[in-house]
Amino acid sequence: MYLVKTPPFVRTLFSDYLWHVHTTDKVVYLTFDDGPIPELTPWILDQLDAYDAKATFFCVGENVRKHPELYQLLLDRGHAVGNHTQHHLNGWLKDTDSYLEDVSKCDVWIDSPLFRPPYGKLKPTQAAALKKDRTIVLWDVLSGDFDERISPEKCLENVIRNYEAGSIIVFHDNIKAKEKLQYALPRFLDHLAQQGFVCGSLIPEMEEVF
Repeated sequence: MYLVKTPPFVRTLFSDYLWHVHTTDKVVYLTFDDGPIPELTPWILDQLDAYDAKATFFCVGENVRKHPELYQLLLDRGHAVGNHTQHHLNGWLKDTDSYLEDVSKCDVWIDSPLFRPPYGKLKPTQAAALKKDRTIVLWDVLSGDFDERISPEKCLENVIRNYEAGSIIVFHDNIKAKEKLQYALPRFLDHLAQQGFVCGSLIPEMEEVF
Protein backbone atom coordinates (compact mmCIF):
# COMPACT_ATOMS: atom_id res chain seq x y z
CA MET A 1 0.00 0.00 0.00
CA TYR A 2 1.35 3.43 -0.92
CA LEU A 3 0.07 6.94 -1.51
CA VAL A 4 0.64 8.51 -4.92
CA LYS A 5 0.31 12.01 -3.42
CA THR A 6 1.89 12.57 -0.02
CA PRO A 7 -0.68 14.28 2.24
CA PRO A 8 0.27 17.63 3.80
CA PHE A 9 -0.14 16.25 7.33
CA VAL A 10 2.55 13.63 6.65
CA ARG A 11 4.93 16.30 5.39
CA THR A 12 4.21 18.34 8.51
CA LEU A 13 4.67 15.38 10.83
CA PHE A 14 8.08 14.59 9.32
CA SER A 15 9.16 18.14 8.65
CA ASP A 16 12.89 17.36 8.86
CA TYR A 17 12.66 15.69 5.44
CA LEU A 18 12.58 17.42 2.08
CA TRP A 19 9.26 16.54 0.45
CA HIS A 20 8.59 19.45 -1.88
CA VAL A 21 10.55 22.48 -3.01
CA HIS A 22 9.18 25.90 -2.06
CA THR A 23 8.75 27.73 -5.35
CA THR A 24 6.14 29.48 -7.44
CA ASP A 25 8.14 28.88 -10.62
CA LYS A 26 6.95 26.27 -13.09
CA VAL A 27 9.58 23.70 -12.18
CA VAL A 28 9.42 20.12 -10.97
CA TYR A 29 12.12 17.79 -9.71
CA LEU A 30 12.30 14.36 -11.30
CA THR A 31 14.16 11.75 -9.27
CA PHE A 32 15.26 8.27 -10.29
CA ASP A 33 16.02 5.63 -7.68
CA ASP A 34 18.16 2.47 -7.66
CA GLY A 35 20.49 2.78 -10.67
CA PRO A 36 22.68 3.11 -12.50
CA ILE A 37 22.15 0.07 -14.72
CA PRO A 38 23.12 -0.47 -18.38
CA GLU A 39 19.64 -1.71 -19.31
CA LEU A 40 17.92 1.59 -18.54
CA THR A 41 20.11 4.49 -17.38
CA PRO A 42 21.41 5.52 -20.84
CA TRP A 43 17.84 5.54 -22.18
CA ILE A 44 16.68 7.76 -19.30
CA LEU A 45 19.51 10.18 -19.97
CA ASP A 46 18.63 10.39 -23.65
CA GLN A 47 14.99 11.15 -22.80
CA LEU A 48 16.04 13.91 -20.43
CA ASP A 49 18.48 15.37 -22.95
CA ALA A 50 15.72 15.56 -25.56
CA TYR A 51 13.88 18.05 -23.33
CA ASP A 52 16.94 19.73 -21.80
CA ALA A 53 15.67 18.34 -18.48
CA LYS A 54 17.77 17.82 -15.37
CA ALA A 55 17.09 15.25 -12.67
CA THR A 56 18.44 13.77 -9.47
CA PHE A 57 19.57 10.14 -9.39
CA PHE A 58 19.57 8.38 -6.02
CA CYS A 59 22.07 5.66 -6.73
CA VAL A 60 22.76 2.35 -5.02
CA GLY A 61 26.44 2.15 -4.18
CA GLU A 62 26.79 -1.42 -5.39
CA ASN A 63 25.46 -0.43 -8.80
CA VAL A 64 27.91 2.46 -9.00
CA ARG A 65 30.71 0.05 -8.10
CA LYS A 66 29.65 -2.25 -10.94
CA HIS A 67 29.03 0.51 -13.48
CA PRO A 68 31.28 3.48 -12.70
CA GLU A 69 31.14 4.65 -16.32
CA LEU A 70 27.36 5.09 -16.05
CA TYR A 71 27.71 7.03 -12.82
CA GLN A 72 30.24 9.30 -14.48
CA LEU A 73 27.81 9.75 -17.37
CA LEU A 74 25.18 11.06 -14.94
CA LEU A 75 27.63 13.67 -13.72
CA ASP A 76 28.92 14.54 -17.17
CA ARG A 77 25.38 15.28 -18.34
CA GLY A 78 24.81 17.69 -15.49
CA HIS A 79 22.49 15.73 -13.21
CA ALA A 80 22.56 15.65 -9.42
CA VAL A 81 23.17 12.44 -7.48
CA GLY A 82 22.34 11.15 -4.02
CA ASN A 83 23.08 8.25 -1.70
CA HIS A 84 20.52 5.39 -1.72
CA THR A 85 22.58 3.06 0.54
CA GLN A 86 25.17 0.56 -0.64
CA HIS A 87 22.82 -2.44 -0.83
CA HIS A 88 19.31 -0.91 -1.07
CA LEU A 89 18.45 -1.60 2.56
CA ASN A 90 15.07 -1.29 4.24
CA GLY A 91 15.80 0.79 7.34
CA TRP A 92 12.88 -0.71 9.26
CA LEU A 93 14.52 -4.13 9.02
CA LYS A 94 18.04 -3.13 10.04
CA ASP A 95 19.55 -1.97 13.31
CA THR A 96 20.80 1.59 13.28
CA ASP A 97 24.53 0.85 13.38
CA SER A 98 24.49 -1.59 10.46
CA TYR A 99 22.25 0.71 8.42
CA LEU A 100 24.52 3.71 8.95
CA GLU A 101 27.52 1.57 8.08
CA ASP A 102 25.91 0.67 4.77
CA VAL A 103 25.19 4.33 4.05
CA SER A 104 28.85 5.11 4.76
CA LYS A 105 29.95 2.39 2.35
CA CYS A 106 27.88 4.10 -0.32
CA ASP A 107 29.68 7.38 0.45
CA VAL A 108 32.84 5.79 -0.96
CA TRP A 109 31.17 5.72 -4.38
CA ILE A 110 28.80 8.69 -4.24
CA ASP A 111 29.91 12.12 -3.06
CA SER A 112 26.67 13.87 -2.16
CA PRO A 113 24.91 15.30 0.91
CA LEU A 114 21.56 14.13 -0.51
CA PHE A 115 20.14 10.90 0.87
CA ARG A 116 16.99 8.97 0.08
CA PRO A 117 16.11 5.87 2.13
CA PRO A 118 15.05 2.89 0.01
CA TYR A 119 11.29 2.35 0.29
CA GLY A 120 11.14 5.65 2.18
CA LYS A 121 11.65 3.66 5.38
CA LEU A 122 13.82 4.94 8.21
CA LYS A 123 13.82 4.41 11.96
CA PRO A 124 13.88 7.62 14.05
CA THR A 125 17.36 6.79 15.30
CA GLN A 126 18.63 6.36 11.76
CA ALA A 127 17.03 9.61 10.62
CA ALA A 128 18.43 11.51 13.60
CA ALA A 129 21.96 10.42 12.77
CA LEU A 130 21.67 11.03 9.03
CA LYS A 131 20.11 14.48 9.16
CA LYS A 132 23.10 15.87 11.06
CA ASP A 133 25.04 16.24 7.83
CA ARG A 134 22.66 15.24 5.04
CA THR A 135 19.43 16.34 3.42
CA ILE A 136 16.96 13.46 3.60
CA VAL A 137 14.86 13.62 0.44
CA LEU A 138 11.47 11.95 0.13
CA TRP A 139 8.75 13.02 -2.32
CA ASP A 140 5.26 14.37 -2.81
CA VAL A 141 4.42 12.38 -5.97
CA LEU A 142 5.09 8.66 -6.42
CA SER A 143 4.68 7.39 -9.98
CA GLY A 144 4.07 3.77 -8.99
CA ASP A 145 6.31 2.52 -11.81
CA PHE A 146 7.50 -0.24 -9.47
CA ASP A 147 3.94 -1.57 -8.98
CA GLU A 148 3.23 -4.68 -11.04
CA ARG A 149 -0.50 -4.24 -10.43
CA ILE A 150 -0.88 -1.01 -12.39
CA SER A 151 -0.68 -0.32 -16.12
CA PRO A 152 1.79 2.00 -17.84
CA GLU A 153 -1.14 4.31 -18.54
CA LYS A 154 -1.97 4.47 -14.84
CA CYS A 155 1.65 5.27 -14.03
CA LEU A 156 1.49 8.25 -16.38
CA GLU A 157 -1.86 9.32 -14.93
CA ASN A 158 -0.39 9.22 -11.42
CA VAL A 159 2.18 11.86 -12.21
CA ILE A 160 0.12 14.07 -14.51
CA ARG A 161 -2.77 14.34 -12.05
CA ASN A 162 -0.69 15.03 -8.96
CA TYR A 163 2.31 17.23 -9.75
CA GLU A 164 2.48 20.94 -9.03
CA ALA A 165 5.16 23.60 -8.94
CA GLY A 166 8.00 22.34 -6.76
CA SER A 167 6.94 18.68 -6.77
CA ILE A 168 9.57 16.02 -6.13
CA ILE A 169 8.53 13.09 -8.29
CA VAL A 170 9.79 9.51 -7.98
CA PHE A 171 10.57 7.20 -10.87
CA HIS A 172 12.84 4.15 -10.75
CA ASP A 173 15.97 3.28 -12.67
CA ASN A 174 15.55 -0.48 -12.36
CA ILE A 175 14.43 -3.42 -14.46
CA LYS A 176 11.15 -3.90 -12.60
CA ALA A 177 10.05 -0.40 -13.59
CA LYS A 178 11.34 -0.50 -17.17
CA GLU A 179 8.08 -1.11 -19.06
CA LYS A 180 6.12 1.54 -17.20
CA LEU A 181 8.95 4.05 -17.20
CA GLN A 182 9.52 3.73 -20.93
CA TYR A 183 5.85 4.48 -21.49
CA ALA A 184 5.38 7.22 -18.91
CA LEU A 185 8.61 9.23 -18.93
CA PRO A 186 8.67 10.54 -22.51
CA ARG A 187 4.96 11.32 -22.37
CA PHE A 188 5.31 13.11 -19.05
CA LEU A 189 8.28 15.13 -20.31
CA ASP A 190 6.24 16.13 -23.34
CA HIS A 191 3.30 17.08 -21.13
CA LEU A 192 5.51 19.22 -18.90
CA ALA A 193 7.01 20.99 -21.91
CA GLN A 194 3.56 21.75 -23.28
CA GLN A 195 2.57 23.21 -19.90
CA GLY A 196 5.66 25.39 -19.76
CA PHE A 197 7.33 23.45 -16.93
CA VAL A 198 11.03 22.75 -16.67
CA CYS A 199 12.78 19.95 -14.78
CA GLY A 200 15.47 20.87 -12.29
CA SER A 201 17.91 18.96 -10.12
CA LEU A 202 17.93 19.10 -6.34
CA ILE A 203 20.46 20.92 -4.19
CA PRO A 204 20.82 20.44 -0.43
CA GLU A 205 19.80 23.99 0.51
CA MET A 206 16.29 23.73 -0.91
CA GLU A 207 13.48 24.34 1.57
CA GLU A 208 10.37 22.24 1.99
CA VAL A 209 6.83 23.60 1.89
CA PHE A 210 3.74 22.12 3.49
